[in-house]
Formats: sequence, C-alpha cells, structure tokens
Amino acid sequence: MNLAVTAQHLLPKRLLTQLAGWLARRPGPHAPFLIRRFIARYKVDMSEAANPDIASYATFNDFFARALREGARPLAQADWVCPADGVISQLGPIQLGQLIQAKGHHYSATALLGGDEALAGLFNGGHFATIYLSPRDYHRIHMPCEGRLRQMIYVPGDLYSVNFATAEAVPGLFARNERVISVFDTACGPLALVMVGAAIVGSMATVWHGTVNPPRTYYPRQWRYRDERALTLAQGAEMGRFLLGSTVILLWPREAQLRFAEGLLPGQGVRMGQALASFGSPSASDAADAPEGGAPSASDQQGAVHAPPGNAGQADGDEQGAGAV
Repeated sequence: MNLAVTAQHLLPKRLLTQLAGWLARRPGPHAPFLIRRFIARYKVDMSEAANPDIASYATFNDFFARALREGARPLAQADWVCPADGVISQLGPIQLGQLIQAKGHHYSATALLGGDEALAGLFNGGHFATIYLSPRDYHRIHMPCEGRLRQMIYVPGDLYSVNFATAEAVPGLFARNERVISVFDTACGPLALVMVGAAIVGSMATVWHGTVNPPRTYYPRQWRYRDERALTLAQGAEMGRFLLGSTVILLWPREAQLRFAEGLLPGQGVRMGQALASFGSPSASDAADAPEGGAPSASDQQGAVHAPPGNAGQADGDEQGAGAV
C-alpha cells in the first residue's frame, strides 16, 4: 500500500482538520502568506477570480471560496452541466445498487446515502458521476440542472484524502468519509448531489443553510423542506461550496435515461458549466456533444435562487437527529 495512504490510517485526521479549519478562518498576517504560498504551489489562475487582488482577502477561506469573474464559466446548452471544476473520477450506470469507486473497488448507493435504503432505491438502475476537485480548482458547487430542494442530510464519517491514490487503496472511501447529501426534485425525477468531505476540508456549506459542518456531530442530521419553505435553484446557480477541496458525486434515476456527453471519460478534466449529460439512451457510446452558446454564465447564475422571502429553505424546525439515516 502507498505509504501516504498508510499514514492516513494512523494520523489524527479529525484533529488536523479542525486545526486547519481554525487557521483558515482566522484573519491575520499569516493569511496573505498562506495564500501566496498556495497559489505558487498549485499554480492557481487568479485571472479568473472576480477579485484577483490577493492582499484583499482577509482569511484563507475567503480566498479559497472566491467567486469567479463574470463570463468565466459559460453554461453549455445541455440538460445537465458539470457542477464543478475538477477531474472525472468515475462515471457510469448504477448496477445492482453499486457505484464504481476505482478499478476493482465498488460501494453501494445505500452506504453513500447514509444507509437510507428508500432514498437509494430511487436511483436503482440509474447513473452516477464522480468529480474530484483538486486544491487548485474553483470550489463553489453549482446546480447541474434546475431543481427544487427536498431534503439535506449530514452524515458524519472519516476524513481520508479523496485523491486517486487513496480512492484506489481505501475500500468504500466515499461512503466512509463525512458528507452532505442534497436531494432535489427535477424535471427527470430526483437528483442527489453529494459533497464528500476529506482530510483538511475545514467545512462544507450550502446557500440555503450556510455552514453545515462544523459542528461535527457523531450522529446524522437531516433537514426536510416543506413545500412552503422549499426553494428552487436554477441551472448553474451556486448551491454550495467546500472550504478546501474534495469530491462531488451526482446520482440520477433510471427514468432520466441519461446519456453522458461524448468523450467524457474517467481521468478527464472538466469545468463547471460544460455539457455533462442529456436525456436519451442510457448508452454513453452513442452520446452526442451538447452544443454550447447562448446560455447564461455561472457568474450570472450565482444569485439565481428562487425562494420565498426571508430565510427561505432553512427550515430549522425540520431538523432531525436522523439516527436511522
């Protein structure tokens, strides 16, 4: 086994993540130093940022979750677009309730979705796509299609790295790590968008709730959004963000009859807003490119949230200690 992976079994991952999150949230002279080192180490392209002035970021988190300049991520004319910048880790059909993690490794949709068999059953025979966000990537997550929020689940777990080496070495990695599951109703049925935490990921947040973790509880938490408190997010609208990088997993139902964009394969880099998939035959081999042009950009959609006035969608009264999730 890779020595770096072996070390992860031994290191106090939760403590290190808490310390990293604390440091990243604090303003001070360390912030610009860390930001400059990070940009140099990972070759971050600040020309894409809405605010390219490094000195103006008060904290490392402010820099890491930076917005993009207008027009940096135009949306393709496609039924589903990529929700994030990153690399396709795996994609394909959900067969017998199983998703591919890496060559020789599978995990179940039920485990990924916190043990909720009824929820996992909605995606039997459907499709999935896993996108890995590296440290240099843009870390806001956007809607692949228009969706109405149904529920959100926080599932506690481990904090392993989610890079390719770890995915090939740690069984059930994405179903073991801490994660936030958002479920939407869409024109093709339910859509699950899973944000998977990782080592040194200080927190995950959604636009309707704010920061989900911390607090890091040892039990699942669940929020259900009633009709009068639900909100609808437009395709391309921001739905959440990572504070340090990780992975996004999308689950589609059988009735979506999904076909992935032509040439989309594991290991391929993607950008938020590019064509991901369309309605049609589930076969990816005969998929055609979705044409681009004429659609609003991601930056145009960052505020495109359709919700009732006030703290819409928060539905704090609906939070449950979802021990059965």
